[in-house]
Amino acid sequence: MKDRETSPDGHRLIQRYTPGQRTNHWIVAISFVLLALSGLALFHPAMFWLTNLFGGGPWTRILHPFVGVFMFLCFAWFAARMWRHNKMEARDREWLKRGRDVITNREDRLPEVGRYNGGQKLLYYVLIVCMIGLLLSGIVIWRQYFSFYFPITVIRAASVVHAVCGLVMICAIVVHIYAGIWVKGSIGAMMRGTVTWGWAWKHHRAWFREVRKEPLGK
Repeated sequence: MKDRETSPDGHRLIQRYTPGQRTNHWIVAISFVLLALSGLALFHPAMFWLTNLFGGGPWTRILHPFVGVFMFLCFAWFAARMWRHNKMEARDREWLKRGRDVITNREDRLPEVGRYNGGQKLLYYVLIVCMIGLLLSGIVIWRQYFSFYFPITVIRAASVVHAVCGLVMICAIVVHIYAGIWVKGSIGAMMRGTVTWGWAWKHHRAWFREVRKEPLGK
């Protein structure tokens, strides 16, 4: 990580995300929105009107799985690049135990965390599990190419798995968006790629020390 210059208001900045990481993140985000809307449209007749966003029912059925595979590949690249930053450590488990302090914004009572805190790492693993579940179950129920290879009982089970993973993922992303809005500066970091020294010190102090090459005990 390299320091940038300073913000227009004079705050010193640290690079948090590269242009490639930010581009990939927003590609995954847009793909997720398309998949969530098309998936809900195919899930229940009451939401079938959403297929109008994709050119009708047939086009929704055609586009949904292809967009899903595309999102999985983009997410897999992003997840692989971020793997070493998301290993769960003792301080992350301690962070998760102090949920009340997290909710009440008592960051002085929380352990210092690295690039990502325990909640972000937990989300990371939930998304990986859901992505794999959606891909595997989606292949089984992909009627045009693969479903005829499987017995009907497997297809029905895969449909349930697909729906459950989709629901969990939608809920997880809603929490992710809420947290991004709640922690001021998080969305800006993914837009501009930088955060201020103050933001890094407050929310990810161990990461800030690592970036600044300072000893943890200092």
